[in-house]
Amino acid sequence: MASLSVSVIVGLLVGSTIGVNNGLARTPQMGWVSSKKPKYPLVCSNASHSCADTLENNWNSLGCDVSDSLLLDTSAKLVSSGLRDVGYTYVVLDDCWSAGRRDSDQWLLADRKKFPRGMKAVADDIHALGLLFGMYSSAGEMTCARFAGSLDFESQDAQAFASWGVDYLKYDNCYHMGRFGTPQISYNRYDVMWKALNATGRPILYSLCNWGEDYVHTWGMSLANSWRMSGDIYDAFTRPDALCSCDDAKDPHCIAPGTHCSVLSIMNRVSAFSDRAQPGGWNDLDMLEVGNGGMTDDEYKAHFSMWAALKSPLLMGHDLRTMSPTTLTILNNPAIIAISQDPLGLAVNLARRDTNVKKDKYGMGETHLWTGQLAGGDQVVILFNAADQDIHMSASLEEIFYYEGPEGSAPQAKQAWDVYDLWAGRMDIETAQKILVDDDDLRSREQLLKEANWYNSSAMSYKEGLKSGDSRLLGKKTSSIAAGGTLSVLVKRHSAEAFRLRNPGEKTARYSVAKDEL
Repeated sequence: MASLSVSVIVGLLVGSTIGVNNGLARTPQMGWVSSKKPKYPLVCSNASHSCADTLENNWNSLGCDVSDSLLLDTSAKLVSSGLRDVGYTYVVLDDCWSAGRRDSDQWLLADRKKFPRGMKAVADDIHALGLLFGMYSSAGEMTCARFAGSLDFESQDAQAFASWGVDYLKYDNCYHMGRFGTPQISYNRYDVMWKALNATGRPILYSLCNWGEDYVHTWGMSLANSWRMSGDIYDAFTRPDALCSCDDAKDPHCIAPGTHCSVLSIMNRVSAFSDRAQPGGWNDLDMLEVGNGGMTDDEYKAHFSMWAALKSPLLMGHDLRTMSPTTLTILNNPAIIAISQDPLGLAVNLARRDTNVKKDKYGMGETHLWTGQLAGGDQVVILFNAADQDIHMSASLEEIFYYEGPEGSAPQAKQAWDVYDLWAGRMDIETAQKILVDDDDLRSREQLLKEANWYNSSAMSYKEGLKSGDSRLLGKKTSSIAAGGTLSVLVKRHSAEAFRLRNPGEKTARYSVAKDEL
């Protein structure tokens, strides 16, 4: 197995867990998280990836139904589907794992009906598959599901997590006993667990889930590897909801981050501080909804593309045990994942937003141009269409490189660029169906992936693959833009077109204010 063993990872990182640079999440973390998903009827219009293909099983209701077998079955599916080998390495157990109380010595207790072998045995089995194990708690007296929280028990709980072999802690915000309201108060509450995790000597990725409260995007990078910047996502592309009241991207004073936040709502929210993402610390836009049935194939592709380009952690939130071939072909696209895992570590920025377009049934409608710098002098460009109609969208090189020089002053705007479509190499449905056949023949699946020439990041990292110019990570060349020219493309309703621009000539120096991770 080409994956790094946990013992090797620990050996490399112990002793470096000081500050945000704990050696972890130098690119956004990827994996799967057990979390309740809403139940919606499927809407699908893509002829090549049909509704029958997209449907998982119509209903995904994990909720608090977590168990030893769920985690191990999911881990096995990550391996057999090839998802581990495109980068999804964390298996994160969310809420409801606890017995709900502490023992007489105040140690956390796992639910013995759900986890009869204990958490250490689960972690050992997950590690044996070349994967990493994550758990959940809350910086409150209780978790969101009203189990025992970790507030004022941080040191003891961190020791427990480390002794169980935990590699990742998702740390929530429920029942915080009023300890919020200013950045300093929230920082201090989360800093206690950060220091407690570091004191264990075990590298544990620290993921804050405080819903964007108290300006977390201004201080999260000082103590965490990622921080939730909004209320909870749900499986909708544009639908507004009263529970997700923060709808002004320019207003940091939203009182109720809430829940039921659409893809569009979260994108607009993060646009005001997308540049805060950096190697080791990332804006967390919440889990991926791909495969849960509430959006179309085009909407899920757009959702996945944007989360990757905005450098959000890519944590799948569907039931892998019933994953469809269509879902697999979205989540395993190495050309999109390479944008997420680009070693430069810069998120895209919103260069243009147009609301003067046809509105959908929810009264929502807008188009975006997102653009950002990549390692090696490349550029990622996403034309995002949340209007209720197909639109011919354009972006000039002046706009695309605006952040490196306004009004066409960027030298890149005066150069020619080749355009690579990041979805042109999407895996075909027939191959995906064969990979997902429910049998134990792992070797035949590995052979299928080799025959498909699918990228394996366990064998070669994205950093090394991009350095070597691996074509599987670059997309398919579809056109070129002349110096001073414009990129133009038809973008279907509720979809996005994602491109990598590459300069075929001499590279020019790029504007940067960040450390070069290469």
